[in-house]
Amino acid sequence: MDKLKRALSGDDADEESGIVTQFSDATTLSWSTRIKAFIVCFVVGVSMSILGSCLLFAPNGLVLFGVFYTLGNILSLLSTCFLMGPMSQLKKMFAKTRVIATILVFVMFVLTLVCAFAIKNPALTIVCCVLQFVALSWYSISYIPFARDAVKKCFGSCLE
Repeated sequence: MDKLKRALSGDDADEESGIVTQFSDATTLSWSTRIKAFIVCFVVGVSMSILGSCLLFAPNGLVLFGVFYTLGNILSLLSTCFLMGPMSQLKKMFAKTRVIATILVFVMFVLTLVCAFAIKNPALTIVCCVLQFVALSWYSISYIPFARDAVKKCFGSCLE
């Protein structure tokens, strides 16, 4: 209705910001849509990881396990982009406190897929999946204040 009033009154001065506003409104998700997209993406990711675990005992299952487990973890990680937005997620991922953990997670994603597709070594694929789990766990606890210190102390006391 406002557009019609502006067009009829000849007030076109705000047209450019109107286009920018329209584009921003079209690309911005509501909070409920973000929550729904997060849940769907996360559930699909977890389902793919579980499916990979079920395929573990199928013929060629170790390779399928590595692929589905990795793709499931990638989807689960991407699901958080819906909650905080992709740019905010990238800034937090590559913040000074967790940049090494982020790089390790991405390296393990790539190594797992390389071991599954290119090398086709089931044992190496499983090792990469385990290391991927450890890297993702270390990355995840970086979001909890002082959690890394607590884990280091826990494992330090276990090794003494």
